[in-house]
Amino acid sequence: MASTDVVEYCGYPDCIKLENEQSRVILGAHGGGRVLEYAWKGENVIYLDPDQNGWKYDPEKSVIDPCGGRLDIGPETVIPKHPELWLGSWTAEEIGPGAARLISAQDAATGVQLIREFQLDDLSSRLTCTQIIRNHSDETRHWCHWGRTLAQGGGICIIPLTAHSRFPKKYIMYGPGPVMNYHPNDPNIRVREGYLEIIGTPASPKLGMDSYAGWFAYLMKNDLMFVKRFPTYPDRVYNEMAGLSISIYYYENRFCELEPIGPMEHILPGKSASFTETWWLLPYKFPGQGTEMDPDEVARIVDRLRR
Repeated sequence: MASTDVVEYCGYPDCIKLENEQSRVILGAHGGGRVLEYAWKGENVIYLDPDQNGWKYDPEKSVIDPCGGRLDIGPETVIPKHPELWLGSWTAEEIGPGAARLISAQDAATGVQLIREFQLDDLSSRLTCTQIIRNHSDETRHWCHWGRTLAQGGGICIIPLTAHSRFPKKYIMYGPGPVMNYHPNDPNIRVREGYLEIIGTPASPKLGMDSYAGWFAYLMKNDLMFVKRFPTYPDRVYNEMAGLSISIYYYENRFCELEPIGPMEHILPGKSASFTETWWLLPYKFPGQGTEMDPDEVARIVDRLRR
């Protein structure tokens, strides 16, 4: 059975630990509602900067971009800045064996409150992460879910492609500057056998995709595979600027940001919308130098997770 406990972690008191025989999750509510640890057999896949340990938001002082398993709302180019949601103090509560909830304050800038609910499976690494956007304002809000998990860097991303991408290369590259390059040519990004593969540091770190397959995998040098599954809605509007369903921010060998993006929600006053990401950690031998991975093998492993 999965258990729930309260622990100190990374300089933060009163973090919530979800744990089963093989997997452990640490949730922190002190600098935005974050996943500070997602581990399989003691190996944490979340990127953390030790210089941030114990950091707390103070609007009168310098602000950091926090590490961890972050979640957010968008679309990023038009949503008001919302540091109280992104950085501020939340509350945390246990809601059952292997389950917990993180709750933000009501944010005036966006008109919403965020609730994040986490459930660790009793026997496996499966972690369900549901973000609820609750409209406490008196007008309809049109925000979207935006996952922003920082994983340990230097891995390989595998994203299954679906028909009719709007991008000639099946992805776009942001930058340098305020530019979206729809025809990039990067040796560390390739399309092979129906999959987009990011095999190393790209020329610019931020990438966007419009796949509706509903999953991607990240192969890590610690011989683990981090899988995210999430719903997609081909008949709905995705209101990120380029209509993205996924973004990947691959920064050198330091970290890789794994970002499912949800569709635009029309949230009436007093109502809520939710989006669920399901995470897994699985043992997978990282391809050595000169060794080709088999994306179909990865897809078969991911497909078995649904059974």
